[in-house]
Amino acid sequence: MVLKVRPKVQALPGCPMSKCMGLLGGLWTPELLWALSNGPRRFSELRRDCPYISAKVLTSRLRDLEQRGVLTRAVMPTSPPTVEYGLTALGEDLLPAIRSIVEVGSRLLLKDGPPATD
Repeated sequence: MVLKVRPKVQALPGCPMSKCMGLLGGLWTPELLWALSNGPRRFSELRRDCPYISAKVLTSRLRDLEQRGVLTRAVMPTSPPTVEYGLTALGEDLLPAIRSIVEVGSRLLLKDGPPATD
């Protein structure tokens, strides 16, 4: 039996999905966006919200997302200086995708049941 060759899927110019996934696909990016979805957070609050990320990696991800225009960084005039991170308009635009991922993940957790403990 000979299989028919299916027509190639026409790629969109500039591939918008690849562009968006380039922003979301970074390590810890979805978790950080989710942590910032309810408003600005300080570095220490983000560390609490994402306990498995090291301070070094968190700093690196925050800098990268700020450079890409997803986050804002505001230095507060306190002693010692405090820094707050918040979402830009682009970051806010990414939240519906993050919320959809969280909803699917929640359904998968319910389907699979609680994790087994040994």
